[in-house]
Amino acid sequence: MKHLLIPIIILSIAFQLRAERTMINFNDDWTFRFSHNVSQKVGVRVNLPHTWNAQDALSGKADYKRGIGNYEKSIFVPNEWKGKRIFIRFEGANTITNLLVNGKYVGEHRGGYTAFVFELTNILKYGENNTLWVRVNNAEQLEVMPLVGDFNFYGGIYRDVYLMLTDDICISPLDYASPGVYLKQEKVSATEALVQARILLSNRSVTTKNVSLQLKVKEGEKTIIQENKIIVLNPENKDLETTIPLSFKNPRLWNGESSPFMYQVEVSLVIDNKETDKVVQPLGLRYYSVDSNKGFILNGKSYQLKGVCRHQDRAEIGNALTKSQHDEDMGLMLEMGVNAIRLPHYPHAPYFYDLLDQYGFVAWSEIPFVGPGGYTDQGFINQESFKANGREQLKEMIRQNFNHPSICFWGLFNELKEVGDSPFDYITELNNLAHTEDPTRITTSASNTEGSINTITDLIAWNRYDGWYEGTPDCLGTWLDKTHKENPGFKIGISEYGAGASIYQQQDSLKKSSPTSPWHPENWQTYYHIENWKVLSQRPYLWGTFIWNMFDFGAAHRNEGDRPGINDKGLVTFDRKNKKDAFYFYKANWNTKQPTLHICDSRNLRRTGSIVNVLVFSNSGNTELFVNGVSMGVKLSDKFSTITWQNINLNIGKNRIVVKATVNGKEITDTCEWNVGDSQVKLLINKYFTISSTN
Repeated sequence: MKHLLIPIIILSIAFQLRAERTMINFNDDWTFRFSHNVSQKVGVRVNLPHTWNAQDALSGKADYKRGIGNYEKSIFVPNEWKGKRIFIRFEGANTITNLLVNGKYVGEHRGGYTAFVFELTNILKYGENNTLWVRVNNAEQLEVMPLVGDFNFYGGIYRDVYLMLTDDICISPLDYASPGVYLKQEKVSATEALVQARILLSNRSVTTKNVSLQLKVKEGEKTIIQENKIIVLNPENKDLETTIPLSFKNPRLWNGESSPFMYQVEVSLVIDNKETDKVVQPLGLRYYSVDSNKGFILNGKSYQLKGVCRHQDRAEIGNALTKSQHDEDMGLMLEMGVNAIRLPHYPHAPYFYDLLDQYGFVAWSEIPFVGPGGYTDQGFINQESFKANGREQLKEMIRQNFNHPSICFWGLFNELKEVGDSPFDYITELNNLAHTEDPTRITTSASNTEGSINTITDLIAWNRYDGWYEGTPDCLGTWLDKTHKENPGFKIGISEYGAGASIYQQQDSLKKSSPTSPWHPENWQTYYHIENWKVLSQRPYLWGTFIWNMFDFGAAHRNEGDRPGINDKGLVTFDRKNKKDAFYFYKANWNTKQPTLHICDSRNLRRTGSIVNVLVFSNSGNTELFVNGVSMGVKLSDKFSTITWQNINLNIGKNRIVVKATVNGKEITDTCEWNVGDSQVKLLINKYFTISSTN
């Protein structure tokens, strides 16, 4: 591949001028083929991120391709790279990855959602082309988490890949693909913070060297703390760990969405007066706790977590998201006023954690220890290889994400059962391991059952769907109060609540449908969220609540709603192009920085009845409704930002609906058009979506 030669030569020249860590994006120009296709020259060119399940899984094909995909790439390695250390870093490949270079085996990684690194220094041929072969397997197996899940197990190298070049002594990238720098917040208050910086060095020098380890804490461009430490490394010291204590007086705190301030910690290696390596990590100082009566407390003050859950996939591309698509997701959550997130059911992309830090989200990150929920199979088997893999995935998640201030909770399981092999002892082991790896954070889990497994982690949360799968929203309040009263020491949260909705399915009346049916009218989801939020928002003992889900997501085995293969409980459609009515309900209640004015049921374009109730979400003060240019009166929203004009008469034919409000002297409006009388057309539309969703 001759076109790779020029940029690599340019990089080699740069290394002659400066000796420091360099990251080279390695996403372009891979050749992909399935393992069953062994003929010559059958591969197709792909760029990363990539998944081979973007089409079949998202079409609702329950038996989508789960097997082995092969990625190959040729790279010319210049002689100038001799003396450097060369690593390859994968930020995510699902599920088991094997790497071979020039036909020789390098290593294996088992797990689909965390990063991993291989060193290639002594394997590559210098001055020659080298062939990398990456074999990725997403087939079902009993040795790797997760065993089952209500989401798609997309196969492929679906996150970024980098080549990393360092000097022979470097800050280690080999400790579970962590940054090699751990900033442990041992004590934090408004007046003082004590941090222990733990730094891992990797040494492959053949001579003894004096290394100056330099640490700077920066507040913007200003250095506020500087520490130096001289270390003598001889060839026998292959790996070395050292610590540097840091002390802050009257520190600036990372204070959630209102002030997500972060210091930057620069750790550098200086040898012979030259900086040879540097790692920069965020330091967001904060202290927090959870009280069984007062909920989540951040920096000494009660802090209501207005949370959502989010899967890392979208229409047409599966889970192979780019940074711009992560940015778009973040933008939609910020618009809605979200300040907390549960990242189910696996660690998400490193870049997305950076965004959570930057925008002050409180985050729950979890390993893929997933039970069957309402489906068959088991999420746990008492097999040592499976348990060992879970321990490794937990270590990877914690070590790779240790320095993110947004992460306050480590999640250990979702919807496990105690039938068959009981996971109780193993969850206990994972809980102890999490506290050993990181004694500064809280553990939690998401349950959908009663039982002893709910008593293991520091906190517990439940997946509840009152008003969707069973019961009514009132049942949620009754259950919560009963559980809180009977278990006053329990720290209770709601890890999931939600209902399905299609923007193409509209109905005049408010009528609940069957969750497994092809009919998921949007107005029931709207009603569900209004009533559930009324219950949840008025119970301060809840430490957090998380909507299921922020976005529609892929679940190939599902056959419900307007099309197969989609879980449509999102507040935003799978392609991110349409915000459902429930989105605007939360925006009106959660986002106090922006005015919201939204007419509900605006997509219900063709109506059979001429007398309607007009529901509007408004946080914009006095709001006036006009129907065909005639005022229906001015109203003020209730404490949940809702206004209803009842028994409004529409004309046969077209009707123009307008709402207006004035905010800071500026008029804002929302409009829609409803057509009354075309009942036959509406019946045909509804019939079409019912038929198409069953095909």
